[in-house]
Amino acid sequence: MLTIYQLKPKFQNLLRPLVQSMANLGISANQVTWFALFLSAFLGAAIYVTNGAFWALMLLPVGLFIRMALNAIDGMLAREHKMQSKKGSMLNEMTDVFSDTVIYLPFAWLPNAPSKLIIVFVILSILVEMSGVVAQTISQTRRYDGPMGKSDRSFIMGLFSMLLAYEMLTETLATYYFIVALILSLCTLYKRMSKGIK
Repeated sequence: MLTIYQLKPKFQNLLRPLVQSMANLGISANQVTWFALFLSAFLGAAIYVTNGAFWALMLLPVGLFIRMALNAIDGMLAREHKMQSKKGSMLNEMTDVFSDTVIYLPFAWLPNAPSKLIIVFVILSILVEMSGVVAQTISQTRRYDGPMGKSDRSFIMGLFSMLLAYEMLTETLATYYFIVALILSLCTLYKRMSKGIK
């Protein structure tokens, strides 16, 4: 099934000159991973503290795009510039899940947001990523299947943030929005689990 993750190779090609420059400057993959985590915490805190101020909601799609670029960059630095390590692998997987949580969970406290559905969405996001990691221990292959992988979640949450900022969503529409997101998340979880045991 189509997922934004399939665009990753082209995205990496665009980033490769920047990655080379960062490697030349001595920037490590783990430093990029930590920066992505701090960026995520800032984005989530901005939404929570301001109760969804316009600027915070509009900042999120930009921040999510930067985070997606940073996630690609740390992987490229590790693989292409001999920075791979067990510590880096652990850090990468753990911070991905934590970053998703601190960015998306604050939406549950915003007006017109379906709080319970958002909390379930965050929990499913954790399970989806966990299933991909567990699959690697079983079949030695990390699963990135869609239709609701990390990049796809970033897209739908960035769009949701913009729609909230411009007050284009009623609570009913927001509920339907997340029902669809939850269905896609469940499909992704099933897909990763079923392929992960083969």
